[in-house]
Amino acid sequence: MPEIVILTGAGLSAESGLGTFRDKDGLWTRYRLEDVATPQGFARDPARVHDFYNARRANCLNAAPNPAHFALARLSQHLGDDVLIVTQNIDNLLERAGARNVVHMHGELMRALCAQCGQRWDAPETMHATDPCPLCGAAAVRPDVVWFGEFPYHMDRIAGALADCALFVAVGTSGSVYPAAGFVQDAAMAGARTLELNLERSEIAADFDESRQGPASRLVPDWVDERLAARG
Repeated sequence: MPEIVILTGAGLSAESGLGTFRDKDGLWTRYRLEDVATPQGFARDPARVHDFYNARRANCLNAAPNPAHFALARLSQHLGDDVLIVTQNIDNLLERAGARNVVHMHGELMRALCAQCGQRWDAPETMHATDPCPLCGAAAVRPDVVWFGEFPYHMDRIAGALADCALFVAVGTSGSVYPAAGFVQDAAMAGARTLELNLERSEIAADFDESRQGPASRLVPDWVDERLAARG
């Protein structure tokens, strides 16, 4: 089991130009989540949902990892299986920075899912409601992302890691979305130290042993340098 579990949220990728959701200019101020991020919205208007995710996929492909992504990648490369990165983000910037042991609890923008048969595959840059599944042929193709009302991925693995880790770190998270918002309490109850690295104090900052504020591109590299120096 990993010694360190790191939870990352939208604030990790904000400095790469990928919008956060819940600030005053966030994505949910411009879109109704009921329309583009629920199974019901997809059933009503799959073309609209695909348009939304096609735009996000294009933005992701045009974005580049920032220093925070590269710092976490460096940590994961040095410590190997002692680090597990659990991300709420559906972008692939951690992987493009070279990070290892990344778990996408909310799915992946660059993957497609057949709602009919469950087949998964690498998504093209642009998807359409009429695209057939490569396995069963059904026109039931959707992004392989977890929508509101759906159960996050890999929860058993995450729960096991939280129960055994010595340190839990949350990076760029709002503390308002469950079950991820409860991870700090799960880790603390199991005896882990807890640290928040965020642009500002989150809604659950009081649950952490320590909270540091500032841009991820500064906080995360500084913290990684500390950890690696402590390991010798």
